[in-house]
Amino acid sequence: MGIPTEPVGSIPRPAELLTAMADHAAGRIGDDELAAAQDRAVRDTVRRLEETGSPVVTDGEQSKPSFATYPLAGLDGLAPDGVVIPFADGHQRQLPRLTAGPLRYAVHADRYVRAALRHATVPVKQAVIAPSALSLLYPPDGIDGYSREAFLDDLTAEAEADIRGCLGAGADSVQLDFTEGRLALKLDPSGGLLEQFVALNNRVLERFSAAEQARIGVHSCPGGDQDSTHSLNVDYAELLPRLLRLKAGRFAIQLASEPDPDAVLSVLAKHLPAHARVFVGVTDPVDPRVETPEQVRDRVLAAARHLPPDRLGTCDDCGFSPFADDTSTSRDTAFAKIRARIEGTALASGHLGV
Repeated sequence: MGIPTEPVGSIPRPAELLTAMADHAAGRIGDDELAAAQDRAVRDTVRRLEETGSPVVTDGEQSKPSFATYPLAGLDGLAPDGVVIPFADGHQRQLPRLTAGPLRYAVHADRYVRAALRHATVPVKQAVIAPSALSLLYPPDGIDGYSREAFLDDLTAEAEADIRGCLGAGADSVQLDFTEGRLALKLDPSGGLLEQFVALNNRVLERFSAAEQARIGVHSCPGGDQDSTHSLNVDYAELLPRLLRLKAGRFAIQLASEPDPDAVLSVLAKHLPAHARVFVGVTDPVDPRVETPEQVRDRVLAAARHLPPDRLGTCDDCGFSPFADDTSTSRDTAFAKIRARIEGTALASGHLGV
């Protein structure tokens, strides 16, 4: 069957959907009109992914406001002045701050699985936000009547339900987006925050059986928003040994944008759990240049010098538009990069005889 290849998650939204989102926010159209535009965007995304030959598709996160905040859409008890995430080009993203408990997801990701399955003829993968990211919602000075321990109990239960809902809805696999892993080392070089994140994510993952964990993956990258990153300057070697302790069967690791991919591959080869497969990034969504299939082939072959082909897969480094308003990469460019990934992975599979 060759080396498996799959998308990470988000695809740039079409102009029609972006217009509908703006019109809905301004009160010019209602919920039904927005939902119809979202469904058309999902249908087109699935169709175009299948046309590239993608053996696995996603909904492209067309209906998510962002990869991180979809569970919070319409939720009460939030203030806008939460944790700020600075990017290398100077722009920032800011999370909300929880002001009251209990935490309950307003939106679960199984709705996105069901939307994609209405149009897909191949397996559907679903990305969900890691609980470690949402743990940043809780303010450092606490919330009266709602302890951090109670918050983490609620968050763990909600994150488990999010994953179980996707698997139950028919997702072939579920991916935890853990882009805050590398960022944690930037915020706290001692590694204490990262250890907390890993422990919290494992607290959720340990609720699943070994067979279920085999269908659950973790994605890591240095962020990718508006053609910039938030933690590419953090040494990957400091993250990966701890990241690979997560109780998951699949790891999607950004690699195409790394200045020294062989060093990263050496760490992966040393620490990859015996049961796990690693999907290495072979296209860079932050780079506007479209990779050739031959460039992708060579990146896969370089990875195969460190990792056995039966434990190797390929992916894009990051999602192409993790926040709905990110239009830095065109929709056509994203699909061109995806096609190059698929064709290049096939070339490498042929070279390796798998």
